[in-house]
Amino acid sequence: MSKELFIKRYKQLGENFKEINLRHSLRVNTLKITDQEIKKRLQSIGVVLEKISFTKEGYYYDSKRFSLGAITEFLLGYYYLQEAAAQLPVQVLDPKENELILDACAAPGGKTTQISQSMNNKGLVVALEKKKHRITSLKSSLERLGIENVALYEMDALLSNKVDMKFDKILLDAPCSGNFVTDNKWFDKRDINGVNKSAKLQRQLLKKMCELLNKDGVLVYSTCSLEPEENEENIDWALKNLPLKLDKIELNIGDKGLTNIFGQKLNKEIEKCKRFWPWKTNTQGFFIAKLRRK
Repeated sequence: MSKELFIKRYKQLGENFKEINLRHSLRVNTLKITDQEIKKRLQSIGVVLEKISFTKEGYYYDSKRFSLGAITEFLLGYYYLQEAAAQLPVQVLDPKENELILDACAAPGGKTTQISQSMNNKGLVVALEKKKHRITSLKSSLERLGIENVALYEMDALLSNKVDMKFDKILLDAPCSGNFVTDNKWFDKRDINGVNKSAKLQRQLLKKMCELLNKDGVLVYSTCSLEPEENEENIDWALKNLPLKLDKIELNIGDKGLTNIFGQKLNKEIEKCKRFWPWKTNTQGFFIAKLRRK
């Protein structure tokens, strides 16, 4: 499927495609340092920070002299290099101290560490990662950021019933097709068959996560895909087939979820979701839904 055909799809969804330059961003790790302290340290070595208005601990940064992934402050775990939109699913999940939370697809660990940070290292986060080679870097991130309340399992989320727990909240940052902003060869590698394959897996994961959720528990579903098959259509399917309902997402960025997909009418409740078109939000493409167990 060519770039032109994807752009045509976006046009049919009411959008005019535009390339963007993604700004570098980080998330301050408040378990180890305050915003003011890290700003002072980084600015003293010439790093310009700018608060990201729609995030709690996020900052854009400009560093022309060196990589922020190779300096003392990074090694000390004072921050995590994390794209701006990628910080929002955990904000929507709103983890609290002493809750029992599942991070179903944990690597590389940005959202796992963000959950623990929001919980002040209290309660328990169960983090699952199916790919063995990603476990090492995930463990390293947990240690570097001073995370103490995570139980990490090498496990496919589809087999997560082996954990034998019910959770207050679940983050399902699902494996997806991705988007063109973070991969300049994305259009050359993707087609609709791959999108549909991802959507099928995502529905299996949604079903499994619903089974693990306590009554009135919250499930945040997110992808970094722009394709409605992986986003709104999956949520429409979930509302029809699973004991879930949607909560409205209170963020001051992003569009409402789409309810008319290529002429197909979806549940109007899907407008409670958030969709991030890169040319509107100046972030990577993203989709977030906040579901609640009936």
